[in-house]
Amino acid sequence: MALLCGTTETARAQDEGDSPRRATSAAADDEENAGEKGAGKNSPDGETETPEGAKVPENPFPNRFKAPELEGGAGWLNCAGDISLKDLRGKVVLIDFWTFCCINCIHVLPDLKFLEQKYGKELVVIGVHSAKFDNEKETENIRRAIVRYEIEHPVINDNEMTVWRRFGVRSWPTLVLVDPEGMYCGYVSGEGQRELLDNVIEKLIAHHRAKGTLDETPVNFSLERSKLVSGPLKFPGKLLADPQGGRLFISDSNHNRIVVTGLDGKLQATIGSGAMGREDGEFQSASFDHPQGMALEGDRLYVADTENHLLRLVDLTSRKVSTLAGTGIQGHERFRGGPGLKLALNSPWDLSLHDGKLFIAMAGPHQIWTYDLKSGDVQPYAGSGREDIINGILRLSGEPGVDFDANDVQRVSAFAQPSGLARDGESLYVVDSEGSAIRKVPLTGEGKVTTIAGTSDLPGGQSLFAFGDKDGTGDEARFQHPLGIAWHDGLLYVADSYNHKVKTIQPDTGEVRTLYGNGQPGKGVKPLQFSEPAGLAIANGQLYVADTNNHQIKQINLATGEARVLEIAGLTPPKPPRQTIPVADVTPLELPAQRVAATEMLPVELLVELPEDYKLNPDLTPSFRVQTAEGVKLVTPEALQGKQEAEAVTGKNVIRLQIPLVAGAASGELKLQVTFGYCRAGTGGLCKLKTLAWQIPVELDAKASQKQLKLSAKVE
Repeated sequence: MALLCGTTETARAQDEGDSPRRATSAAADDEENAGEKGAGKNSPDGETETPEGAKVPENPFPNRFKAPELEGGAGWLNCAGDISLKDLRGKVVLIDFWTFCCINCIHVLPDLKFLEQKYGKELVVIGVHSAKFDNEKETENIRRAIVRYEIEHPVINDNEMTVWRRFGVRSWPTLVLVDPEGMYCGYVSGEGQRELLDNVIEKLIAHHRAKGTLDETPVNFSLERSKLVSGPLKFPGKLLADPQGGRLFISDSNHNRIVVTGLDGKLQATIGSGAMGREDGEFQSASFDHPQGMALEGDRLYVADTENHLLRLVDLTSRKVSTLAGTGIQGHERFRGGPGLKLALNSPWDLSLHDGKLFIAMAGPHQIWTYDLKSGDVQPYAGSGREDIINGILRLSGEPGVDFDANDVQRVSAFAQPSGLARDGESLYVVDSEGSAIRKVPLTGEGKVTTIAGTSDLPGGQSLFAFGDKDGTGDEARFQHPLGIAWHDGLLYVADSYNHKVKTIQPDTGEVRTLYGNGQPGKGVKPLQFSEPAGLAIANGQLYVADTNNHQIKQINLATGEARVLEIAGLTPPKPPRQTIPVADVTPLELPAQRVAATEMLPVELLVELPEDYKLNPDLTPSFRVQTAEGVKLVTPEALQGKQEAEAVTGKNVIRLQIPLVAGAASGELKLQVTFGYCRAGTGGLCKLKTLAWQIPVELDAKASQKQLKLSAKVE
C-alpha cells in the first residue's frame, strides 16, 4: 500500500482479495514509489517566505499533483447538493473510500470524527461510498447507514465505482489526502491510522496557513439524521427471547440501551440512560455504545457492547450493570488470550452461552472467542484472523513465528466478520456476514469448522464475493450479508439482511429455503417485508425479527405466517443529550447607543451582504444568543441560557429575531451573536457558517421612533 508522507507505517486493511480491482491511476503502485512521492526537499514547494518576510514551513508533500475530481456518482447525501474539490479550495480534504458492510470501515469512523472535531475549521471529510454488495448501491440504503453510523460529513454514492477507479483505490477502507490547493498528497489503507493522519494534517495546515492558502471559515452540511423522525426504537440490532420468563430482550442499538419487554409487548425495563458511554451502575445511569448480541443465564444478562469493545453483565435482580471483559479500547490480538479486564477486545457482535462459556462472534479480528464465566479469561477459539471463508481446524495456539508459521496457518479455519451465533447443544452456528455463508463450529474444542450453506475455500479470497439470493443446497445457496441466526426445533432461521428476507436451513442437509420477504425492502406486513433485518428470536411458536432499518420488531406466527408489528406500550426514545454551545470567539462590533420603542420583545432585523452567487442556507435555521453585564436587568434569564432560533426571510438575505425583555427594563448594554449558514446558489452542496457579533447600548423608550434594531453586515 502507498503511505502518506513516505513513512513505513502500515495498517491492518481488508485482505487484498477483498477489493474489486487493481489501482490504475492516481495512487502509487507500490509502497516504494509512494515513499518517493512524499520525499524531496529541494523543490518549489520547499521552505519559502511570505511577502512580509515570514518563513513558510516546508510543504510535507512537495511532489504532489492535481487530484482527480469527485464526479460520476449517483448522488450526494448529508449535504444540499453536489460538491466538487474546486468548492473545497482552501480546505484540507480527507476522502474516505468505504462501504457500509465493512467492519474495518466502521472502525475508521471514530478516527474521522476525532479529526473533524480537532480540525473543525480547516478540514473537510468526504465519504466516497463504493459498494461491495448490490444492496449497498442503493442510495436509500446508504442514507440509512449514514444515520445509523452517525456520520456527519458529505457522502457520494459511487455505485459504479467511478470515483474509486479514478483515484486508483484497491481496498476498503482507503483514505486519500488532498491539500487546500486541490493537490493529491497520498493515501493510506486500513484502520488504525489516526496518529499518522493527525500528524500530517497538522503539518499541512501549518504550511498552508503560513502560505495564505488556508480557508478557516467553518462549513455546514444538511445532515440526513435531521430527516429522521425519532421513535421508540432506533436501528434495533439483536433479539433474545426468554420463553420461561415471558421476556424479550432488544438491543436498541442506536439508542445505546437494552429494552426488556414482555412477549406481549408490555414494557418491563430499559437498561441504560441512552447516552453513549461505558458507565457501570444502576439501570438509569449505566451507558452503552451501540450494543448488539446478548445471552441469558437466569437473571444474568450478558451483552456484547460492540462499539465500546466490551462484554457487560446486567444483573436483572439488583438492576445494575458491570463490565466483564475488555478495556474500552479496540484491540488487535488474534492468537493470545488473558484476563478479561486486561485484554482489549475488538467489536464483539453476538454471544451464545454453553457449558459455562460465552462464545463471542468477534467481528473485528474475524474470529470466534470465548469468555470463561468462572475464571474470567477470554481466549480465541476458532479462526486464524485472516478474513476469508476457509474450512479447517479450529485454531493454532502459541507464538506466531515460534510455535507455528505461515504454512500452519493455511490449515486453520477462517471467518469473515462473524455477526450472529446460534447453537443446538452440539454445534455452534455462525453467520459469516462478509462471506455470506453459514458456518458450523464444534463446541467441544476439537474438530473442524465447516460451511453448511454458501461458498467456501475459493482461491484468492473469492468466497468474499460469492453472494446473491438463491435457495438451494449447500454451496449452491446464496445469501447477501446475513447478520442474524436462530435455532428452533431442528431448523435454523437466518436473517438474510441485504436480501431483506428470513430463510431457513436444514442443518443436516444444508437445504436453504426462503420463508418470509420478497427480496425488496419494505415496511408492511401485508405483504410481509423487511429492511435489512439483523436479529432473530423464537418463543412460543412466534418468530421475532429485528427489522432494523424500519426501527421496529415484527412478530410472526410460525404456524400461520400471520405477522404484526410488536408495539411496546410505554416505550419512548431517551431524552437527547443536552448540548452546550460555546460562545463563538468573535470580536463584537461596537455600535452607538440605540433608542428603541420596545416592551416585551426587542425586534432585530439583520441585512446580510453575501459574496456573489451565495444565498442564506434554507436548511439551517439561523440562531442567536445574547449576553448582558452582570446585574443588568434587560433580557430575561431564559434568553441568556443559550442559543435561540431566528428566522431567515425567504428570498432575501435578511434574518429576523426577537429578544425577550425583562418587564420594566429601561436600558443596558447588549451583546448579540448571530450564527447562520450560507451556500452557493444553485445545486451546490457546500455551505459555510458565519457568526457575527455586536455590542450595543440599548435604551428602551416608548416614545422612540425606532421600532426595531436594524443591523447590517458584509460577509467577505
